[in-house]
Amino acid sequence: MSNIGTWMHEIGAGWLMAELNDSPQMVSAVRTAMATPIVLLAIPAGVLADRINRRHLLLLTQSLMLCSTALLAVLTFSGVIREWSLLTLTFMTGLGMTLHVPTWQASIPELVPRKQLSRAIALGSISFNLARAVGPAIAGSLIALLGVWVAFSINAASFAGVIAVLLIWKRNRSESTRGLSFGRSLYQGLRYVYRKRAIRHALISVLLFVVPASALWSLLPLVAKTQLEWGPTGFGVLVGMIGVGAVLAARVLPRIQSRFGNDRTALAAMLGFALGLFSLASTNHPVVVAFATVIMGGSWMTVLTTLNTTVQVHLPGRMRARGMSCYLTAIAISMSLGSMTWGTIAEHLDVTGAQKIAAATIVVTAAIRTRFRLGAWH
Repeated sequence: MSNIGTWMHEIGAGWLMAELNDSPQMVSAVRTAMATPIVLLAIPAGVLADRINRRHLLLLTQSLMLCSTALLAVLTFSGVIREWSLLTLTFMTGLGMTLHVPTWQASIPELVPRKQLSRAIALGSISFNLARAVGPAIAGSLIALLGVWVAFSINAASFAGVIAVLLIWKRNRSESTRGLSFGRSLYQGLRYVYRKRAIRHALISVLLFVVPASALWSLLPLVAKTQLEWGPTGFGVLVGMIGVGAVLAARVLPRIQSRFGNDRTALAAMLGFALGLFSLASTNHPVVVAFATVIMGGSWMTVLTTLNTTVQVHLPGRMRARGMSCYLTAIAISMSLGSMTWGTIAEHLDVTGAQKIAAATIVVTAAIRTRFRLGAWH
């Protein structure tokens, strides 16, 4: 339910900026504002999550995000929201996510055996992408009917629901400093990530994939509004089709990985994403657009789930949050760099041209990624 709220918020923020200022750079800046706190603070947040009670930290993060999204809803409803206040509150929400995500990710292996970790992560991805399939469509309809503020209001209410669940979670373990200073804990985590070959290759793979693939997310509001000439409902459906693709891929991913291995699975998914992005840029035909977005949704989920699981299975429990924070930092850096890059290219060229260049770039980076093998999970 919280993921549905998150995706409704995502649609609302992107569409609101497109209405306030339809410059490609400003629209892309919404995603950059969300990702910047992760770039700057995710690794220190991971150190905190390995040193203090994760349940308490999750309660703090949900409260912070509830306050920022509720304020955004009020400002939008009252009509006083402006570009920079939207970006500021988006940054605050991103700050909450910075503390939340590595803590949440580090808790997954507490709940399932190691041999089921890949399936558990895929199940989490199904939850996330079911929400992606449903949330945007709901958001698009409600935005068209009532206004953007309703998307932010529902997201704030969803954080309250998570807080209620965390309050009744009876967790049996707690984190410890192990007698190490904050700086020493930080150094220990970074050293482990650097020395572990599989984790190092997974982080490099994140950069090689997400930087060009982020063209989809940073430019999607403009694809819907200017290229396809669709309204907010159409934009929601477009994002929803990406979620459908991710759900379909998650159902078959364990079998594909078992048969073809992690490296060939990731390579095929990267090339599939490039094909989908090029197709989206080349036509406005609804059937082709639907096919392209489904393919990209499945490919995105496949690559990131494979890389996420690779990192998770090679991390010891005592530094799991630190390791996952490095993974999330790599994603955030890639998203921020990609958003700025493709927004600038679209500003000077056009939206379809930027998408085609991004698709060609993915083909090149997919070839480079074959040098950084992930190997099998044991």
